[in-house]
Amino acid sequence: MIFLLTGRCWLIVWGLLFFNLLCFDLLAQTEQTAADSLASSPDSLTVDSLQLGDDLKSKVKYDAQDSIIYDLANSKVYLFGSAKVDYEDIHLDANYIEINFDDKTLLAHGLTDSTGEIAGKPVFKQGTETFNAEQLKYNFNTKKGKIAAIRTKEGESYISGETVKKQADNTTFIKNGHYTTCDKDHPDYYIFSNKIKVIPGNKIFTGPANMVIADVPMPLVLPFGFFPNKKDRSSGILFPAYGQSDRGFFLQNGGYYFGINDHFDAALVGDIYTLGSWRVNAQSNYAWRYRFNGVTSFNYSVTVNSEPELPDYYKQKDFFVRWTHSQDPKAHPNQNLSASVNLGSSSFYKNNLSNVNNFLTNTFQSSVAYSKSWVGTPFNFSGSLSHSQNTQTGAIGLSLPTANFNVNRIMPFKRKISKGDIRWYEKIGLGYSANFLNTINTYDTLIFKKGWEDDFRYGLQHSIPLSTSFVFLKYFTISPSVNYIEKWYLETTRKVYYPENDSLFTTTAQGFQAARDISMGASLNTRIYGMVQFKKGKIAAIRHVLTPAVSYGFKPNLVNENQGVYHYYPSSTGEAIRYSIFEGTVFGGPNDGKSSSLNFNLDNNLEMKVRQKTDSTVNFKKIKLLESLATGVSYNLLADSFPLSNIGLSARTVILNKVNIDYSAAFDPYAINANNQRINESELSANNRLARFLYGNLAIGFNLINKKKEYQSDKGNEASLAAINRNPDEYVDFNVPFNLTVGYNASFKSKETLTAGDVAVTHSIRFNGDILLTPNWKATYNSGYDFTSKQWSTTYLGFIRDLHCWEMRFNWVPFGVQERYDFQINVKSSILQDLKLSKRSRNTID
Repeated sequence: MIFLLTGRCWLIVWGLLFFNLLCFDLLAQTEQTAADSLASSPDSLTVDSLQLGDDLKSKVKYDAQDSIIYDLANSKVYLFGSAKVDYEDIHLDANYIEINFDDKTLLAHGLTDSTGEIAGKPVFKQGTETFNAEQLKYNFNTKKGKIAAIRTKEGESYISGETVKKQADNTTFIKNGHYTTCDKDHPDYYIFSNKIKVIPGNKIFTGPANMVIADVPMPLVLPFGFFPNKKDRSSGILFPAYGQSDRGFFLQNGGYYFGINDHFDAALVGDIYTLGSWRVNAQSNYAWRYRFNGVTSFNYSVTVNSEPELPDYYKQKDFFVRWTHSQDPKAHPNQNLSASVNLGSSSFYKNNLSNVNNFLTNTFQSSVAYSKSWVGTPFNFSGSLSHSQNTQTGAIGLSLPTANFNVNRIMPFKRKISKGDIRWYEKIGLGYSANFLNTINTYDTLIFKKGWEDDFRYGLQHSIPLSTSFVFLKYFTISPSVNYIEKWYLETTRKVYYPENDSLFTTTAQGFQAARDISMGASLNTRIYGMVQFKKGKIAAIRHVLTPAVSYGFKPNLVNENQGVYHYYPSSTGEAIRYSIFEGTVFGGPNDGKSSSLNFNLDNNLEMKVRQKTDSTVNFKKIKLLESLATGVSYNLLADSFPLSNIGLSARTVILNKVNIDYSAAFDPYAINANNQRINESELSANNRLARFLYGNLAIGFNLINKKKEYQSDKGNEASLAAINRNPDEYVDFNVPFNLTVGYNASFKSKETLTAGDVAVTHSIRFNGDILLTPNWKATYNSGYDFTSKQWSTTYLGFIRDLHCWEMRFNWVPFGVQERYDFQINVKSSILQDLKLSKRSRNTID
């Protein structure tokens, strides 16, 4: 068919054609511009640009390393290779991410690489939480997600599961989940449950669960599980360890923990044995950063041995108190409070042995001290409460309290504005000190008995020292001094003799009494240097320093018979016996008679300087050959006989900066007769020798330690370090290949000084340390040997096995009164610290 168009028709056709072409061109340009914009700046893509929805509050930002493909028809974006998506506090990394802008969802998973392995699996982060998964789906609107094959960390715990549903409040529900504290991809152990609920920062619940160790399910199945997951402190039950010993089956260290606040906590734990023994311990830790910190604990125990019908039966009650307190020096620079209290019954550690070091400790000491100084003044004060205790003898000494007020040395004659040289009298210094002491020496069985406080002795002592010093003949220093002492008491001693039954009764008299003493003296000292230098060789020089000192001391007698300081009582023979009313007082009485003595001391020091060559220079190193070799003797100018004192000798040195050697001895300058009695004749004239040996002591000790690297805590935070400091015996450093501490002690006595039961020579050795047997096995040891009695001291052997997230300990005392062993295997993590198995034996080896 042929159409014939007029001119007007042709014009209309051409106009329509032109309009269509123009619209097509504009549409093509618009699509190209949009595509170029998306390809060049994907991060600038907003929610509105692809109709992601007006209901979303924030932008969705995304990027990919390999490529980004846009499916505009289906409102999808495909990200390939190191893809990233950020939305509010959510960050997602994966090798493949698919975003659906219609559904407001995303899908992520890994991609198979050239080796056939799946790489770039999704890592989902929200706030402080991180999830590792095989595949992940997430909805921006509901903030819910579904994760396949998840692995995430919650505090110290690791949780993995087959399928996870994440709620908008970040609560997660896990199907077929594993709970563990092992950081391995394939953990050594885990708790399996088909249902796990995780409330972040709060708690973790499980359904029926059982332990799986080395992929072997354990027969024990629990109906449910609960694990705390709070980052801050929380209260809860402390589950006990169970085992068996000679006291029967036991539950140990079970109780309750009170997480009161960030500065203070408390725990009440105890032990119970089926044969009747038990123990309770109340402990609290407190800390205030940049101010102070401390630990308190109180233990009370009842130990039952054997059966009431048997002869070896006994029931013993014990207690022990510990308190440590330290203050940050920056908190109060001018005052300080510190405490170290170790107080308890002598048999506590015998009946409640926690480690061998406690058992070997025969003495316990305590001190609570406070000090204060006043800035800009010479005044300072200190006070303390102290205690000492011998667990073998039961002897206890208490000082409740000791107080000291001091005025530091002042120069009362020093000119405020000095002109010219300092005059001799300007160097005169004056001081003052007052010391109050209230003390008692008794036994632990007598403390708190009725009237025990009457045995306290107390007094106040004043001291005013006056001293100066000046240089004499350029090389000598002369230091004269005067010291006045006055002692005040409210109780003094009285003695009454009863001839009818030949007994002496000692009592106290109330009333103020003062005892006065004064001493004067002067010292002259200098230093003499001698040096030998060597121009060649490794040794550059040897220097010898002598420090001689001569001093004179004089004490006059300030007491006469009319002052009532000395009293008399008749003896059974009728002879009057003289005694001082200040006998038994804390500071003693006045000087009985006068004294005048001349003292001589000489100290030696020997050092060597060696050359150390480097690439271009020569350095010098100082080595101490003899740190000290000192001797001293005194001469009593008023003595009728034996004016010379014993001659003292001491020496101290360090070899190779490792071995410490200390020696001390005493020599008598007077001879003895055939009956070993001292006579007023010098040993030099009698036996042609300067002095006669009396006794000596030698101590040799060294420590060998080899560190692979500096210590760092497992967690690298203050909490881990604090836990190690609170329980140092529980920590084993596998970074130290070996550690050895050896101490050798010997004492020597002359035959003349021996008493009944004494021996001339006694010597013993003590050693302890640890050794790394393999990278995961370590052995510890503590033992000693007495060569005189030919007996081993308490010996302790320990073996520790590092099982990654577990550890195993075996401790053994093979012989002695504490012969025993204990075995324990436990999880390292503090969250599951009660997941352990213990086996103990005391005094018997099963």
